[in-house]
Amino acid sequence: MSAVRRVMALASTTLPTKSGLSLWCPSSPSLARRFPARFSPIGSRIASRGLVTASFANENREFVIVGGGNAAGYAARTFVENGMADGRLCIVTKEAYAPYERPALTKAYLFPPEKKPARLPGFHTCVGGGGERQTPDWYKEKGIEVIYEDPVTGANFEKQTLTTDTGKQLKYGSLIIATGCTASRFPDKIGGNLPGVHYIREVADADSLIASLGKAKKVVIVGGGYIGMEVAAAAVAWNLDTTIVFPEDQLLQRLFTPSLAQKYEELYRQNGVKFVKGASINNLEAGSDGRVSAVKLADGSTIEADTVVIGVGAKPAIGPFETLAMNKSIGGIQVDGLFRTSTPGIFAIGDVAAFPLKIYDRMTRVEHVDHARRSAQHCVKSLLTAHTDTYDYLPYFYSRVFEYEGSPRKVWWQFFGDNVGETVEVGNFDPKIATFWIESGRLKGVLVESGSPEEFQLLPKLARSQPLVDKAKLASASSVEEALEIAQAALQS
Repeated sequence: MSAVRRVMALASTTLPTKSGLSLWCPSSPSLARRFPARFSPIGSRIASRGLVTASFANENREFVIVGGGNAAGYAARTFVENGMADGRLCIVTKEAYAPYERPALTKAYLFPPEKKPARLPGFHTCVGGGGERQTPDWYKEKGIEVIYEDPVTGANFEKQTLTTDTGKQLKYGSLIIATGCTASRFPDKIGGNLPGVHYIREVADADSLIASLGKAKKVVIVGGGYIGMEVAAAAVAWNLDTTIVFPEDQLLQRLFTPSLAQKYEELYRQNGVKFVKGASINNLEAGSDGRVSAVKLADGSTIEADTVVIGVGAKPAIGPFETLAMNKSIGGIQVDGLFRTSTPGIFAIGDVAAFPLKIYDRMTRVEHVDHARRSAQHCVKSLLTAHTDTYDYLPYFYSRVFEYEGSPRKVWWQFFGDNVGETVEVGNFDPKIATFWIESGRLKGVLVESGSPEEFQLLPKLARSQPLVDKAKLASASSVEEALEIAQAALQS
C-alpha cells in the first residue's frame, strides 16, 4: 500500500471499542483546593513582549489550559462563569490569536474579497455558541493569562511542570489538555510540502491558501470529506477550475448514503466542480519554478494544478503528553465521562480526547466544534463544582457551503445521531431532503438539508429519543415536512 493511500485510508476509518474505564476520581470537586499553599493565585499581571495578555509573578498557575482552539475558549468562559478565572487561569497556545471558531476557516474565511469573507475578530469564541466575542482584551479584562506563539514542548507530571518552546517553566495545579488535532500530511518525498500545497488547521494556513487562490487557475483538492467539500465550494466563488480527487466511490462516505452523495455531487458539478473518484495519489509534481504543477495518480495519469489542498483527515495532537494513557484503537488521550485522565489532576477535552459515548455505549473520539464546546464546559464544571454527571454527548455534524454573495444555491445540512441500519430518503433536494437511519424499528439518526429552524431543533430530540417508527409510512411521505411530522408523532406514542 502506498504512503498516500495509507494516509487517506486512516482518514476514513474509525474503530470504536466498548472497553470500559477505571480512572482516578478526586475526592474533592476542585483539585485546586487540594493545593491551597503551593498553587494560590498570584495577583500580579505584567505585560511581556506583547505576547502575554496577563502574566504571573512566578511560575505557579492554579489552572493551565494547553491549546488555544475552540475548546480552550469555551473552557475559559466556563471558568469565568464560575468565578475561578481571575488570576488563576493560564492558556498556552502556539497560535498568535485568541481562541476562535475554527470551522470558519474552511467556510466564509475562504471567500474572495468581494464576497465579504469572515475575518477576525468577527469569529472569536464564543460567538458560534451564542456567547460574547472573546477578543484578546476580554482575556485581559477577566485576568486570564494567555501565552501566545509559545507551544508546550515538555511536561513533567510528577513535578506538575510544563516547559514551553521558549523555555518558560509553568507549574500547574490542574492541567487541561485541549491541543486538538493536526492535519494529516503527505510525505516530503512525494511533494507533500511543495510551494502551493496547503493544509488547513489554523488562521496562518488559511491565509496562505487565500494568497494562492488569488493567483490560481487550477485547484486540485485531495479528499472527499468535510474539508474537501467546503474548500471546493469556496474555490467556486473564486471562479477557479476545481477538481476533487478521493479514493472512495462517493463524497463523505462515512456519513452520506450513496443516493445522498449523488445529489450533492450533482450540485457541485452544476457549479463546475469535477470529480476523480476511486483514485489514489502517486505524488505531487513540481514545475520549473519549484511550485506544485500537477497531481500524478497511481494509474499514471496527471491532473494539472497550481494549487493543491490536502484534506485527508487529522490526527490527535498528543505532543509532549504521549506518556499519558492513550486509546490505541481510536487514538487520543483516554478519559472518563468527566474528562479525567488516569493521571491525577490532568484532563483532556475536545478532539484529542477519547471518551465514553454514553448513548451508544462505546468509546469514541469526535473531531467537531460542537463536541469541543460541550466537552470544555462539562470538564470545567466537573472540576470546579459538585457536578458529577457523566458526559452524555449526542453526535452532531453539519456543513454550510456556497453561502457567499451571489450564490444561486446555499447549502446547509445537519445530522444528529448514529448512521446505522436501513435508510429512508424523502424529498427531491429542491432544496430539501431528509435521510432517516432506522435499526430494529427505531430511529437512530436523521439528516436534513435546508430545514427550517423548527425542523433543525426537532432533529436532536428524535435522535436522542430513538422512537419506534413505521418505516413504510415514513417512506411513503410526500415531503420532508410530512416525514418529520410522522417522526415527531412517533415521539409521543
